[in-house]
Amino acid sequence: QVQLVESGGGLVQAGGSLRLSCAASGRTFSSYNMGWFRQAPGKEREFVSTVSWSTGFTRYADSVKGRFTISRDYAKNTLYLQMNSLKPEDTAVYSCAAGKRPLSPDSNDYDFWGQGTQVTVSS
Repeated sequence: QVQLVESGGGLVQAGGSLRLSCAASGRTFSSYNMGWFRQAPGKEREFVSTVSWSTGFTRYADSVKGRFTISRDYAKNTLYLQMNSLKPEDTAVYSCAAGKRPLSPDSNDYDFWGQGTQVTVSS
């Protein structure tokens, strides 16, 4: 079992930055691939980014490429999402997830989810 708790969301002006954290617990955390997803009101959940546990390779949605950076700290059992140059369309609840399939953008490939943290970007 893996338990995930996100933090770091908030209200920021367009062009600003936020760093989300996802604290993980569970003995097998290091063997899982980790990802970030988001869901805006009235919209489907969408993939944001993922990182492979074994290679460190990363993958990003086109909408965030060049602006967001995913990273993980094995010693702290924590996943991060650095978000720069934020836009109003980035407003959503952001959730981290853990799964076995490397670099998958499909939410169905993730087995464990956090409760989410709200990010609001004002124009």
